[in-house]
Amino acid sequence: MKYILASLILVSIFACQSRTAPAGNDPRSSTYDFTKDTTVYSNEMKRYWLVLLKAGPNRSQDKETAARIQAGHMANINRLASEGKIIMAGPMGRGSGDLQGIFIMDCKDSAEVDQMVRTDTAVMTGRLRMEYFPWWSAKGKFIFK
Repeated sequence: MKYILASLILVSIFACQSRTAPAGNDPRSSTYDFTKDTTVYSNEMKRYWLVLLKAGPNRSQDKETAARIQAGHMANINRLASEGKIIMAGPMGRGSGDLQGIFIMDCKDSAEVDQMVRTDTAVMTGRLRMEYFPWWSAKGKFIFK
């Protein structure tokens, strides 16, 4: 068993070391030019919206009601994602205090963000409350699908 474990560790080490960036495209190289790497940076900024979903004032629902609210919450996320409005969404881990989850949204302005998030059953019922902020990212830096 020790030999198998040692062999797996060695194979993992060699596999990780063999993954190197193509010549001339290594950010650690002294010849790397971040501004010319179009796979990472386009020199343009795009505004997205960061939505913080925090624990709301009404979290005393029974188990069945909370499950229905959560099902509606997930359906709303999926609908907004299919419409291209939610780019990324997910819950926070334990120890995050009142912060329950985040969305990154692609909306034209804060009014559209507000309108979209207010269609969420968890927000409508007061189980969650939202805060949103403009968030800028370089075009092409992240590929959201």
